[in-house]
Amino acid sequence: MIVILIKDVKGLGKSGDVVKVSDGYARNMLLPKGLAGKATDGNVRNLEKQKALLEEKKREEIEAARALAEKLGGINVKILTKSGDSGRLFGSVTSKDIADALKKQHNVNIDRRKIVLDSPIKNIGEHSVEIKIYPEVSAAITVAVEA
Repeated sequence: MIVILIKDVKGLGKSGDVVKVSDGYARNMLLPKGLAGKATDGNVRNLEKQKALLEEKKREEIEAARALAEKLGGINVKILTKSGDSGRLFGSVTSKDIADALKKQHNVNIDRRKIVLDSPIKNIGEHSVEIKIYPEVSAAITVAVEA
């Protein structure tokens, strides 16, 4: 029997895959548990339409991410904080601080989890920080930490 998987099934395939399985496995396991549906002509056409819509949506998201990356490219963010005589900060500058400064200074709303920091910034100076906007799209900004 040929079925369309509704959910991911370990060892069989991912959601949206059209697979051939034994009749008993389909009738007794996949169909009753809602893991798959019969692969009729109408269902296959509907699946293709859904995949096309998903691709279009993903393309639009990537275009929006690229536009945001262009906007962010080369932005300088200035953060004022307390520091000691040697230039070492009393605390640290985290991704949340950078996201707040971006919102305040440039009116750009970025989720703090998209800001990539190997470790929090603990020294005064300029630091290059990467922002992963989308899995394939990223931008680099300069963070100037001043006392």
